[in-house]
Amino acid sequence: MNASKFIRVACVGAGYFSRFHYESWARMDMVQQVGACDLDLGRARATGLAAYEKIDTMLAETRPDILDIVLPPTAQAETLTRAFAAAAPVVICQKPFCRNLDEARQMVQLAKDADVTLIVHENFRFQPWYRAIKSALDARSIGEVHQITFRLRPGDGQGPDAYLDRQPYFRDMQRFLIHETAVHWIDTFRYLLGEPTAVYADLRQMNPAISGEDAGYVLFDFDGGARGLFDGNRHLDHSSDNLRRTMGEALVEGTGGTISLLGDGSVHLRAFGSQKDSILLPPDSWSGFGGDCVHGLQSHVVSSLLNGTALENTAIEYLQVLEIEEALYASASTRQKVTLGRP
Repeated sequence: MNASKFIRVACVGAGYFSRFHYESWARMDMVQQVGACDLDLGRARATGLAAYEKIDTMLAETRPDILDIVLPPTAQAETLTRAFAAAAPVVICQKPFCRNLDEARQMVQLAKDADVTLIVHENFRFQPWYRAIKSALDARSIGEVHQITFRLRPGDGQGPDAYLDRQPYFRDMQRFLIHETAVHWIDTFRYLLGEPTAVYADLRQMNPAISGEDAGYVLFDFDGGARGLFDGNRHLDHSSDNLRRTMGEALVEGTGGTISLLGDGSVHLRAFGSQKDSILLPPDSWSGFGGDCVHGLQSHVVSSLLNGTALENTAIEYLQVLEIEEALYASASTRQKVTLGRP
């Protein structure tokens, strides 16, 4: 793409989370936002952009270089199909990506047939604390990694009104903790330690007001003997002024030391045998979502278009996350460890 040309971006969806997408695009010098589409035309107009009810009309009139789909899984496939038919060059789609693995595979194939670059908006790996941890691991700052642990504690799952004020569709998801939430850490663990070789899940539903599971343990095996633990409970909290910043706390433990992620977004390294730690990343000061990770992902896509750098989270690669998700639900059903096939 010609670096002197603005990248034209249109968005589908103007609900709760879309604010972070629109705000991020608005901060990019090389981006021109050309349209917002939503079935609720008032919400689309509230973005201040040219507003549309129908995606076909928006695509025909705005001809975006990037179409950003900020919709829940139930609305994604139809929207993606229309985007492919209009030959939108680059499409970013929010997670959870599609309703199930079969639908996701179908969308990946349709994108390939239409020669469309399809990217999943999996933004947690772009949170600054995970980038800092990745840099430390690449530098072997803690030697040989033995274990990674994340304790999900957002504290938003209690009571009959859970999730109603923010994302009420959470309540009706038959698959919730893994499909909606833990996929972030399936991808993040892959980013930090590579592809897992086996998984085990013990899941449970604690809040009778919702449809799906909201707590559980997930174990990962990795090449070389490292293991991972995702310990998720949406009812419990952690020490933070903003429970949605990191949504919990993490440890990465190795033969040479331990890396800790705290609820303020800071990352600390304690050398093996030491009682003191050093700060790899200071506390987060971003007032928006997740250390500005939405902007991190969207900037990454723009950089790829302008500079030809490799993309992370292409949909064809992201299928591995969904395959692991399916294995976790199979494990929870059979109460057995599931060995994963190689891509």
